[in-house]
Amino acid sequence: MRYVAAYLLAVLGGKDSPANADLEKILSSVGIEVDTERLTKVIKELAGKSIEELIKEGREKLSSMPVGGGGAVAAADSAPAAAAGGDKKEAKKEEKKEESESEDDDMGFALFE
Repeated sequence: MRYVAAYLLAVLGGKDSPANADLEKILSSVGIEVDTERLTKVIKELAGKSIEELIKEGREKLSSMPVGGGGAVAAADSAPAAAAGGDKKEAKKEEKKEESESEDDDMGFALFE
């Protein structure tokens, strides 16, 4: 992801087809060590392609993906029936959820490591 982001920054900076050295310069400016093999692969995959077209295609693909939202409606319908005894359970679930969120804020992605 960091290599794609650096590629996009280089394109926004005026480079139509950035080279390895351009991306290495961008990444090293924020203290990121470059994996030359991955960097070369990203550049090869994006070479000769229009960034605007790639973004457009990506948006179309994302818009066609199903979004899982049906469970919230069913949970909302059953909530009033369980309101009497559900308050204690809800508080415990919220506490556990808060702990897990704070432990993994970056979701395993290390953009700037």
